[in-house]
Order: sequence, then structure tokens, then C-alpha cells
Amino acid sequence: MTFRNHVILLCGLVSIFELAATLPNLATAQDSGVSCPNSALNSFQRHQVAPGETLKSIAQSYNLDPATIIAMNPALQTGNLVVGSKLQIPPYDGIVVEIPRGQTLRQVATKYKIRPDVLFEINGCQKNPTVVFVPNRDRALRHLASESSRTTNAPKLAGYPLPEIAKEGLPYGWQINPSTGQVFFHSGVELLAAKGTPVQAIGSGVVVFAGEQGSYGKLIIINHNGGLQSRYSQLDTLKVSVGQQVKKGDIVGTVGTTGTPTLNQPSLHFEVRSSSSLGWVAQDPNSYLQR
Repeated sequence: MTFRNHVILLCGLVSIFELAATLPNLATAQDSGVSCPNSALNSFQRHQVAPGETLKSIAQSYNLDPATIIAMNPALQTGNLVVGSKLQIPPYDGIVVEIPRGQTLRQVATKYKIRPDVLFEINGCQKNPTVVFVPNRDRALRHLASESSRTTNAPKLAGYPLPEIAKEGLPYGWQINPSTGQVFFHSGVELLAAKGTPVQAIGSGVVVFAGEQGSYGKLIIINHNGGLQSRYSQLDTLKVSVGQQVKKGDIVGTVGTTGTPTLNQPSLHFEVRSSSSLGWVAQDPNSYLQR
């Protein structure tokens, strides 16, 4: 079944806006310590159909596929476009999906072949959402690439997260899991180091997350100027707290094996991300590592 053939049937006549209003409060830098964009469900617009408009012309005006608008407005499946009627317009191509009871966000991401971290962040970093917006993968990746290019002229972030240069156990990008043989996207680099090795901030910033986070294990997230963010995970201990200002070289934690490490030896999983309208997008950390 192709992406555009998926259509969700919302409960009765409840609109996406009404449905989104029933969801838990979205995580923000102010109320949860994690910097996240608004949920895509809260970015929908209403479009009132004007005389002479067609489904194709409306879709083109919002840079959407007509199938996306049909999916958001089931009444259009009959082919009737009524002048004066109001349509639900999503921020980009995708579908609304209700998460079945007992399933996780990661399972939904696997089903629709999208990275779990992207799905998590474009839905406002909700821990247990019941309804999510799943972007069309190809369109979303093109959009992310466009957003990422805007950070080219941002202040340079450069440093090294360990006291000494470490061997790279697993690089950034598409990789083969050494344990399972499965192909997956590795959003950071694994820097091999002994358990307990101090981990240091690669630049000045503010700590926006310090705690346990699923497969990341013990995780530190630091937001830097220029829309950049560094992440240090699989830590053994945490040395900073949310809201704390840190400087380049400050100790934030120690190397460990918490979470679900890809390697069978202690390492620091290190990431750099840039801010975009679809959340924090993983960048190649090697562009920021100062060796």
C-alpha cells in the first residue's frame, strides 16, 4: 500500500483541531526542559474554498499533494469541492494516525518508515501521544534539507567531548548494526572510551535535558547559539542539571553503557543537531568535532 493510500477515519465528525485540543500539553523549553517545536497537529490551517478553485490549485498554493488534502478532509473522497466549505490544511504532506492501544511511537515510526526521533519531535515531544502526524518521508527529508541549509552561516560550534581523541567505533549515517545485521540510520558517532571517562561540553550553552531517555540511556542535551544542539548519551553519570549554563570544556557526565548501545563496549554516543520547523535535525558530528 502506498503512502497516499493511507487515510485515517477520525471519530465521528471531530475535526483535527478539536482532536489536537484533547491531547496532553506539548513539551516546550519552558515547561519540560526540552526544546521542541509545536506539534504539527497544532500547525494546521483552515482554507475556505473560493469560487473557481480546484483541489489541484488549492494543493499547489500550499505546496501539498492533493492526496494529502483528501486524507485530511474525507468528504472530498466523493469528488465534491463545495464553494464556501472549510478544509483542514496540514503544514506539509502527511497523514494523521491514531496510535493503537499497546503500540509505541517507535512502532508507528517503523511501520511508516520514518526515523523515530523525527516523528517524536514534529509531534511536540509528547511521551505518550494517542494521535500523531506522520509526514511523507521523501517530502519531509527534502524539507529538512532545505531548513538545514539555513544554518550554514550560523556561529561555528567546535570542540571535543572527551579529554583525549578517541577511536570512532561507529560513524554517522546509514550503517549496518554489528549485532543484528540490519541497516539503520546512525544519528551520531560512537567514540570509544573507558567507562567513567569524563564527558565535556563542546561549546557554551544551556542544558535543556538531563536524565533517562529510552534507548539513549542517560542523556544530556545542550542548546547552543545559532540554532545548534549537542547530545551526549549512554552516560554512566550526569554532572549537570536542566537550566544550567555551561562553558566549553565543562564536565557534563561520564562515559557509560546505559540505554541500548549499538556497540558491546563503552562509548560516548555524540550528536549535533540543528533546529528546523520539523524539529532538531541530526547533522554530521565530524563537522563540529575539533580534533
